[in-house]
Amino acid sequence: MRLRLPRWAAVTAALAVLAGAGTWTAVAQDDPPPVHRADRMLDVDGVRLDTSYFTGAGDGRRPAVLLGHGFGGSKGDVRAQAEGLAREGYAVLTWSARGFGASTGEIGLNDPDHEVKDVSKLIDWLAARPEVLLDRPGDPRVGVTGASYGGAISLLAAGYDPRVDAIAPQITYWNLADALFPQGVFKKLWAGIFFSTGSPARGGSPATGDTCGRFTAELCSLYQRVAVAGKPDADARALLEARSPSAVGARVKVPALLVQGQSDSLFTLAQSDAMARTLTANGAPVAVDWIAGGHDGGDRETDRVERRVTTWFDRWLKRDTSVDTGPAFRVSRTGGVDSTDGRATLRAATAGRYPGLTSGTTDLALGGAPQTFTNPPGAAPPAVSAVPGLGGGLSGLSSLGVGLSLDFPGQHARFEAKPQAGALRVTGTPTVRVKVTSTAADGSAVLFAKVYDVGPDGRQQVLPAQLVAPVRVEGAKAGKSVTLTLPAIDHEVEAGHRLRLVVAATDLGYASPVVPARYTVAVAGPLTVPTAPGLATQAAALPWWVWGLPLLGLAGAAALLLTARRRTAAPAPDPELAAVPLQITGLSKKYKGGDRYSVREVSFRVEQGQVLGLLGPNGAGKTTTLRMLMGLITPDEGEIRVFGQAIRPGAPVLSRVGAFVEGAGFLPHLSGRENLDLYWKATGRPAEDAHVDEALRIANLGGALERAVRTYSQGMRQRLALAQAMLGLPDLLILDEPTNGLDPPQIREMREVMIRYAAGGRTVIVSSHLLAEVEQSCTHLVVMDRGRLVQAGPVAEITGSGSTLLVSLGGEIDDALVEKIDALPGIGAATRTEGGILVRLDGTDPTALIGELVRLDVPLTGVGPHRRLEDAFLTLIGGAA
Repeated sequence: MRLRLPRWAAVTAALAVLAGAGTWTAVAQDDPPPVHRADRMLDVDGVRLDTSYFTGAGDGRRPAVLLGHGFGGSKGDVRAQAEGLAREGYAVLTWSARGFGASTGEIGLNDPDHEVKDVSKLIDWLAARPEVLLDRPGDPRVGVTGASYGGAISLLAAGYDPRVDAIAPQITYWNLADALFPQGVFKKLWAGIFFSTGSPARGGSPATGDTCGRFTAELCSLYQRVAVAGKPDADARALLEARSPSAVGARVKVPALLVQGQSDSLFTLAQSDAMARTLTANGAPVAVDWIAGGHDGGDRETDRVERRVTTWFDRWLKRDTSVDTGPAFRVSRTGGVDSTDGRATLRAATAGRYPGLTSGTTDLALGGAPQTFTNPPGAAPPAVSAVPGLGGGLSGLSSLGVGLSLDFPGQHARFEAKPQAGALRVTGTPTVRVKVTSTAADGSAVLFAKVYDVGPDGRQQVLPAQLVAPVRVEGAKAGKSVTLTLPAIDHEVEAGHRLRLVVAATDLGYASPVVPARYTVAVAGPLTVPTAPGLATQAAALPWWVWGLPLLGLAGAAALLLTARRRTAAPAPDPELAAVPLQITGLSKKYKGGDRYSVREVSFRVEQGQVLGLLGPNGAGKTTTLRMLMGLITPDEGEIRVFGQAIRPGAPVLSRVGAFVEGAGFLPHLSGRENLDLYWKATGRPAEDAHVDEALRIANLGGALERAVRTYSQGMRQRLALAQAMLGLPDLLILDEPTNGLDPPQIREMREVMIRYAAGGRTVIVSSHLLAEVEQSCTHLVVMDRGRLVQAGPVAEITGSGSTLLVSLGGEIDDALVEKIDALPGIGAATRTEGGILVRLDGTDPTALIGELVRLDVPLTGVGPHRRLEDAFLTLIGGAA
């Protein structure tokens, strides 16, 4: 973590660095204990399994862990976790499942007669090892864990082999038939990925030829049958259910840590809910952990999850009752965006018991008359919600207003609730009763239900976690009432936002009827949303410097004041620049011992009333430039003039400069106003010069000013820090990452504060990684890379203009197809770019463009606005970011 301090605490920063140096040296010299690995092929019923056995240092027997891998992977994927468990005192055995890696045999999707029996043979092998702790002869103390395919085998092993003592399945399934055929609808994209992943053959199966590769003949037949029909049959469901943990659920009575992904359209939260309910009813200790990521991507929280798995095994395999295995229920929630890398930051909400998916329901009335829409011929073009393997980053940011979704006019109905008077946290499975009428010959309908979060402007629509709930309705020719069970989510609906129910006829991820039909849908009841009232969101931890640094900072401020009062020779003021807030000329800086310049020959000028964005990748020299501008360090070459006066440490003109940096320290027990008063007194300037009320009006803190800072949200702390920087109403305000850790509403508030401040003729310089925010906030830009100035000027001049869309693709297309798109009416230009095609509109609109792309069979996965500043920025720095 990079710690940057307010300028009045510069002295204490040096002390802190000195104090921490010894600790870091000691840690760096502490090498991890060695781990021994032995690789061998084990013969199991004519199949050779490729295994690795890991043991750490130390004598005596220890519990064992079997560690499985995900579908399409091999034992090598889990090596790092295996080594970590071995260092923690476990004997760890990894293996490549049948048909994967170097193991032989065919893929049976965790067939109890093959893959599950393989695990029992591996447990037999562990029982014979002298390092492994035994509960009785032939019965090792053993836990099983793994993700996805490996998670399912841990549940199955516990159901079939009574020697398993604890399990920790991750992002996996309980009922594979329900996962691939939810509500009788075929999940075609994910099923296709499954079979294409297992199909690269080592010559193909003798029974099936080359089309199914390593799959068994019966699984090959199942997939081909269902894929052609577009819907599952009874035999397909029976086969997958027999190979699912749910088939032996009543037998699983061991402690289970269930980790499931919120960003997962393959194995949804409903799968782990079924696990938890069954295992809890069996009397087993159960903990449920909803992580931010999943099969659709996003943050899998790997380090945290692996630590929790280790702790779980410490409790139930080592029988250490002193360890804390964590809460019975935990869910990761997005707490904002880290401005250093653009990733969503996470916070935890916990409860002492798993609430399930229907706890604490609230009814929301839905408005809208009955609506008729069409299932188009061939079910094309399809609506877009979750796209396997694509939605990771988008899904992880869905609660921040970022999402990919597409519903075609005339192919869906929508019903809306009233705007929320206050924030509403939805945790679980929303439900709604609707009446469906179908004109299909057999009276059936296949529908896809989803919920959008719609902002007050109606433009920022979010499909929470990018999920959709399919349903097959039979006998609806004369109308039929059904309950739609929507995807389980954890999502906060902000005050002023409203929920929108969309029922569509198609979805890209699923098979829909190819025969056209008309459906009529009417709401027959409220949208019922669960709120899980027993959940408590953990507050963000306060770093040590929030408590201790302000006291030390007072001493630092006194030292700076003494320095400021010294009068040393300085360059004479330049009268011609007396009205210019900032002019930098030939600025260069190389740190002692460095092999290159941090800043090299940088020159630019900032005028009054401008909001200037300072951009650049990590290492571009932005922070060094700002530190020189604030007088904290001295340049090697060049000059900085603020209102015509040269900058040096303690220069009087610095009183006209205010600075905001990350992590301003406040005394938490004092109110916001008391903290500001204390800071201003430390500067030694007259109280009447503070202009506290005006700074507070701009920062918009309201009545919170009289409350203790410890009660503030992160956004309120940021605004208080900004008010502190604005004390005295400095003519030049410097903001370094002012939106770090804020959520979108707080970011918007910070943007408005900056704009209001500059509107009075003052000047703002803001350094930020959030390009979209800079584009909305700033009038001018300075782009730096590798210490040098790349470009400076107005935002519009750097970004250019035009109505340009980015079409993201699910696969490669040839040049001839790009040329066809370029020749479409109303298209100004179409060119390839990373991740898809840039299309400039010249007379047409996005909806018409999408229709044409679908007609041309373009494998589009999304169409969105072209982020002009981002592309301009990446072009200027040559992709260095």
